[in-house]
Order: sequence, then structure tokens, then C-alpha cells
Amino acid sequence: MEPMYLEDFAAGQVFRSPTYEVTEAEILAYARQYDPQPFHLDHEAAKGTLFGGLAASGWHTAAMTMRLIVGSEFRPAWG
Repeated sequence: MEPMYLEDFAAGQVFRSPTYEVTEAEILAYARQYDPQPFHLDHEAAKGTLFGGLAASGWHTAAMTMRLIVGSEFRPAWG
């Protein structure tokens, strides 16, 4: 797919990406190393949060999202 500029995009356009299954082991490993908050590390502590259970770090999900975007059909001309 050719790089796209702003005027090439249309409302409702869909771009496909690979899929990725996030495992509990990955959530815990990332949290231990980079974002050791209780709701990323401890099931019991996470139950009392708005997540209602163990949640991946926002930084972790951002990194996974970037990986999926890079492997997707989405090719903005600006990078």
C-alpha cells in the first residue's frame, strides 16, 4: 500500500492489523520491570479498582498498539 496523506483518508475507512493475544505472564513481567502498580501485579488488589481485575499497564498497551500499527495496512506518509 502506498503512503497516504491526510486528503487520502475517508471517514469510516478500516485498516487491518495482525492480532496479538496478551498473556497474564506478559502483563506481570512488564509490570514487574517497568510499572509495578498493584493493579498490574496483584489479582486481589486489582479487584478493588475500576478495572475489576488484573490490567496491563497503559505503557505496555501503547507499545503493543505501536507494534500492531507498524505491522498493519495503515501507511501514513508522515511515518
